[in-house]
Formats: sequence, C-alpha cells, structure tokens
Amino acid sequence: MGSDIVTIPAIHRSAANPFDLGGKVAIVTGSNTGLGAGMALALAQAGCDIVGVSRADAGDTPARVEATGRRFADVRADLSSTAPVEDIVRAAVEAFGRIDVLVNNAGIIRRQDALEFTEDDWDAVMDLNLKSLFFLAQAAARQFVKQQSGGKIINIASMLSFQGGIRVASYTAAKSGVLGLTRLLANEWAAQRINVNAIAPGYMATANTAALREDAQRNDEILSRIPAGRWGAPDDLAGPVVFLASSASDYIHGHTLAVDGGWLAR
Repeated sequence: MGSDIVTIPAIHRSAANPFDLGGKVAIVTGSNTGLGAGMALALAQAGCDIVGVSRADAGDTPARVEATGRRFADVRADLSSTAPVEDIVRAAVEAFGRIDVLVNNAGIIRRQDALEFTEDDWDAVMDLNLKSLFFLAQAAARQFVKQQSGGKIINIASMLSFQGGIRVASYTAAKSGVLGLTRLLANEWAAQRINVNAIAPGYMATANTAALREDAQRNDEILSRIPAGRWGAPDDLAGPVVFLASSASDYIHGHTLAVDGGWLAR
C-alpha cells in the first residue's frame, strides 16, 4: 500500500521565539508620529534596527528606538511623489547593510463632499497612499530578491478598504486599492519568500481623526459602533505588526488584518 506520509520541506525559523526580530532591519514610513511611531517602537522592542522615513522632523522616535538598544537611521523623504523611493532603500542598505521588513504607513486624508471634491485632493491622496506605496514595495522587493533573503512587506490599509465611508472619496479609493495590491503582490512574490500583508486599523486616536473626535456627535456615533467601546491607540498595532514582520507569519500571504475593536463585526 502507498504511504500517506507527505514530506514537507523544512522551514527555518526560531523554534525558541518565532516573534524574535533580532538582527532584522525595518523601514517604517511616517515613523515620526502616531501609528508609524508606535509600530517603529514595537519592531525595535522585538529586535529590529529601524530606518525611519519622515517628511520633516523625526520627533522623539529616534530616542525611543535607541532606548531599546536598537539603532535608528533618520531618512527625510517626501513620498507625495515617487522620486525618493530608490534613495530610501539605498539609504537603508548603506546604514545597516540590508533590509528585511517594509512598513508602508505614510498617508494623508482629505475630507469633502463628493460633489465638491477637487482633483488636487484626489491626486494628493492617491499619490501618497497608493502610488508611492506600490513603488516603495517594488523597490523593497527588488532588494529582497538581490539579497536572496525573502522579506516582509506590511501595508497599512483601513476600515475604508472594506467600507465606503463618507466625504473621503480619494482615501476610500486608495485604501481599497491597498487591499487589492496587497493580494496581487502576494500572488506574485510569495514564491520568492516575500510575504505581503496589510493591517487595517480601525478608528484610531491620531491626528487624522482629530476632527472626528472633537465633533461630539460623530465621536458618540463612532464609539457606539465599536464593541470594545474606545478609540484605538498606537500600542494596539504593536502585536500585529511584530507578528506580520516575524517568522510566525511565514505562511500568511495577501491577508488584510483588521485591528478595529470589533468594528467590522457589527
């Protein structure tokens, strides 16, 4: 009789701690504030050296990363165009010799009724939130292939990757595109040991949501819909980003993980 035993190639990961990122290098865009700063710190606490990409001041992120014993490379770049994409990857490799993780976090939002939405507001959001995200993922993947190392790409999606929202036409289009691109890139790159996944934060207490939280009616409407009963915080993304950056997620490809306090369950 034929054997039912199937031989599976060995997977090389840390048996002691699959979440250990010691010796890894992560690029985090928009690392100077909010969710980006929180994710950069979480990755550093797990062992990563951080290449922090920000348009202006890096804030206190370098000091917080270095307090964990990890190194921080400060890269200034305006991702409203694709011009700095190759320079970001080059700077990371020059600083630390390699890259292992890319967190595509940088983004903006513009709010206006669809009847009044301008082309400038459309282009600004699409260029940063989707176009630059794709080309930075491409540049990182080329470096992973050059290194023959595999790698992890984590895109930041949104609740509006799943829902339509109101008054945020370009943001909804871009974040829906992030979900689709995450799947496409996973399809193309999984065979090269490049994991492409996304995190979809729920309603988070960041600068992007300040106007909503300051509007008492909208704030109450949003909180009443969240089973957890609170706005999310940057710390809520710490576990998910470390998981998707680590060998614990090696067999996860093309998935968008909602971190939303139960919003989508309602």
